[in-house]
Amino acid sequence: MLIKILRRAVPPYKRAIAIVISLIVIQTIGNLYLPNLNANLINNGVITGNLNYIINSGIEMIVITLALGAISVVAVYFASRTAMGIGRDLRAMVFSKVQSFSQYDMTLFSTASLITMNTNDIQQIQLFGQVALTMMVMAPVMAVGGVIMALRENAKLSLVIVVVVPLMALVLYTMIKLVVPLFQSIQAKIDRINQVLREQITGIRVVRAFLQTETEKDRFEVANVTLTETSIKVNRIFAIAMPTLMAILNLSSVAVVWFGGHLISSGSMPVGNLVAFITYITQIFFSVMIAVFVVSLLPRAIACSERIEGVLNTTPSIQEPQNPMAPTTITKAITFEEVSFGYSGSEEPILKDISLKILGNQTTAIIGGTGSGKTTLLNLIPRFYDPTAGRVMINEVDVSLQDLETLWKEISIVPQSAFLFRGTIADNLRFGNQDASDQELYKALEIAQGLDFVRAMAGGLEAKIDQGGTNVSGGQRQRLAIARALVKTSPIYLFDDCFSALDATTDANLRAALKRELSDVTVVIVAQRVSTIMHADQIIVLDEGRVAGIGNHEELLATCQEYQQIVESQLNQGALK
Repeated sequence: MLIKILRRAVPPYKRAIAIVISLIVIQTIGNLYLPNLNANLINNGVITGNLNYIINSGIEMIVITLALGAISVVAVYFASRTAMGIGRDLRAMVFSKVQSFSQYDMTLFSTASLITMNTNDIQQIQLFGQVALTMMVMAPVMAVGGVIMALRENAKLSLVIVVVVPLMALVLYTMIKLVVPLFQSIQAKIDRINQVLREQITGIRVVRAFLQTETEKDRFEVANVTLTETSIKVNRIFAIAMPTLMAILNLSSVAVVWFGGHLISSGSMPVGNLVAFITYITQIFFSVMIAVFVVSLLPRAIACSERIEGVLNTTPSIQEPQNPMAPTTITKAITFEEVSFGYSGSEEPILKDISLKILGNQTTAIIGGTGSGKTTLLNLIPRFYDPTAGRVMINEVDVSLQDLETLWKEISIVPQSAFLFRGTIADNLRFGNQDASDQELYKALEIAQGLDFVRAMAGGLEAKIDQGGTNVSGGQRQRLAIARALVKTSPIYLFDDCFSALDATTDANLRAALKRELSDVTVVIVAQRVSTIMHADQIIVLDEGRVAGIGNHEELLATCQEYQQIVESQLNQGALK
C-alpha cells in the first residue's frame, strides 16, 4: 500500500528524487573512501614520518570532507522539499476525494478517522519519505560498500563480518515482525481517542446536562490508556533491540581489535589498515542503525498508507455522467417516477414507489410523521443520494444524467441542521455567491427575518461567527442559513424543516416574505408544523414512505385521513373550519 501511495504522489518529483539519490550515493562513496585515505596517511605518513605526505593527505581529506558537507546540505534540502511536496499533494488528494463523496460514502469513514488521515497519517508518510530519500538510500550503499572495503583491507579479518551481519539482520527481522501489527493498532487507537475527544467537545452541554462528566472521563481514560499501553509495547521492543545491536557492535569491535592485533604482531596487516577496518565495521553498524530508524517509521507509514489508500480507492456512489445532458426546456418542475430508496443495511426501503410532480414556480410542501421519508425525498433532488429504483427529473431530464456542478447551481438548499462557518456573517452569506453586494445581503436578511438581530450585533455584517455558528441562537442560525440560500438566487429552493426554531410570529413573517419574493421560482418546504405549509400551492403527505395524499390544505382536509390526523394534533377545532 505504501508503494501505491507513493506512486500516486511521486511523479512530479522524479527529477528532484534522482538528484537526491545521486548526491547521497556520491556522499556515501566519499565517506567510504575517507577511511582508506586515513589508512594510507597512517601507514605512509605517520609511521614513516613523511611530513609532506601527512600535509598533502590532510588537505585532501579536508577538501573531501567540506565537499561532502556541501553535498549533504543540498541533498537534505531537495529531500525536504520533495517530502513536503508529497505530503501537500496527498492532503490535496484526500481532501478532493472526500469532497466527491456522497452522504452515503461519508458513512463509510468516521469524521475522526478522516481528520487523522489528513493530518497525522500523511505526516507519518511525509516523514518516512524524507528519511527514505536520505538515510534509506545511504544505508544499503554504505553497508555493501563497507563490506567490500573491509574485505579489501583484510580478507581473513572480514570473517568477523560474516558472523556480525546475519546476527544484525536477525534482530531487525524479529523487530519488524513484532512492531508492524502494533503500529497498525496504534493508528486505530489514535482514531478512537480523536473520536471520543471530538464527541466530548462538541457534546459538552449534553454531557453536563445529563451529569455524565465522570462517565466521559472514564471513557476517555480507557481510550488513552489503551493507546499508551500499545505505545509502551513498541518502545519496549526498541528498548531490547537497540542494546542487542550495540552489544553485537561492541563484541565485533573487540573481536576485530583482538584478531587485528595478532595480524599486526605477525606483520600480516599494517596499523592503518586495522584502523580503517574498524571504521568500516562502524560504518556497517551505522547503516544497520539507519535501518533500525527506518524500521521504526516504516510500519507506521505502511499502516497510514493502507488507511489513506482505502479512502482514495473508494468509488463515490454518486458518479458524474459520462455524457451529461442539459435540459432543453427550463420548466423548474421536479418529477418523481416510481422512486424507491433504501439505505444500505436497512430491512425495508425508506421510500416506496413514489410518483409525483412538483410544479415549477409554485410552493410545494412535504409533511408527514417522523421517519416517513421527508428529508430523504428532498435529498434525492440534488443527488445527495441516488434512488434504488425509479428516477428523479428536473426540467424533464433525469438528474443522474445532468452535470453535478450544473445541477447544484440550479438549487439552493437549507439543510435541517443549519451549519455556519467560522468567519463573518458576510462571509457566510456570500458562501454561494461571492459577488453579492452588501445591499443584496441586507435584502436576503430582510426576507429571512434576520436583519434586526444582525444590525444589533457588533460589526453588523462583519460580526464574527464561530465554527458551527455556536455564538448565535438556533433561530438566528436558521435565519442566517435561509438568507445564505436566498443570496445564491437559484430557480429551485429546498427548505428542509428549517423553520423549527422560529417563533410563530417570525415563522409567519418569513413565510409571507418568501411567498412575496420567491413567486417566480420553485420552492419545496419540508415541515412538521401545519401552520408553516397550509398556504402552499401543493402539499404532499408522506406516510411510512408512501404518498398518502396530494393537494392543497382544504382538499387534503376533506380527502386525506393522515393529513387530518396531523392537523387535529396541532390545531384546535376552530382552526379547522
